[in-house]
Amino acid sequence: MFKRLKETGREPIAFKLNGHFVQALKGDTVLTAILTNQGFLRHSDHQNQPRAGFCLMGACQDCWVTLESGERVRACTTAIEPNMHIVTNFGYPR
Repeated sequence: MFKRLKETGREPIAFKLNGHFVQALKGDTVLTAILTNQGFLRHSDHQNQPRAGFCLMGACQDCWVTLESGERVRACTTAIEPNMHIVTNFGYPR
């Protein structure tokens, strides 16, 4: 899990993660927003093992997440937006 040590004074942004409203800070990527709120990014497609992204720069294809609308976004290069609804647990009950 990421722990924010600096830049804590930025504007908070509310977004929905797996049905629960949580907060990120303005300027965070979706990846940072998710990892500061839960200990993993998503579960692997084949083994249901937790994943946290890999390259963190948009080259490896490991950080794709799904918006509630069904659209897929790359978490490491997409900025978090107010009221974004992100689903990381499709197909895996929690």
